[in-house]
Amino acid sequence: MRVILLGPPGAGKGTHAGLVAETCKIPHISTGDMFRAAIKNGTPVGLEAKTYMDRGELVPDSVVCKMVGERIAQSDCENGFLLDGFPRTMDQAKTLDSMLANNGQKIDLVINLQCCDEVVLSRLTTRRVCRTCGQIYNVVSKPPKVEGVCDIDGGEVYQRSDDTVETITNRLSVYKAQTAELIDYYKGNGVLRDVKADCDKNETAKAIAALL
Repeated sequence: MRVILLGPPGAGKGTHAGLVAETCKIPHISTGDMFRAAIKNGTPVGLEAKTYMDRGELVPDSVVCKMVGERIAQSDCENGFLLDGFPRTMDQAKTLDSMLANNGQKIDLVINLQCCDEVVLSRLTTRRVCRTCGQIYNVVSKPPKVEGVCDIDGGEVYQRSDDTVETITNRLSVYKAQTAELIDYYKGNGVLRDVKADCDKNETAKAIAALL
């Protein structure tokens, strides 16, 4: 199964991506992980992307699409994959469709996690992250046992600089502008399914499991 996961920041994409990947026995491919792996492995497209990143510039769609094509061509994607953070634009979506069509494949399901702005703001402004291992906490619903200290490795638990109301509000605006036509596109293709994600995460997980 070839799946795309859409959803605003704070909708729980990381949590639910793990559920989909485990249920379908497919790799979870996030944009960030993909970039880091390509750069670490020194692939041609990874090195090309690094030149833009080192200059503090956005990596062009053409390079991002090359990187995705390189990743989904690997053997662990033979039975499918879950894309998280890609596509972000219509050009990326259409390029992905073309790449898959060349191999007689297509996107089977697009899960659109719906979460209202108030819940996103509440979740992200109370989010904390371990500086060492990246473990995520929430000061309201999932605090570390010792304030400011990671349960796993004792690293510092801190609030990310972009987890502020102003920054989150801007990120939400950008997300909505980017994904509005993507949602319409995949809805028109008959593969998009909306899932309520501003409720208890177990309810969201059940709804996703029912889709799968």
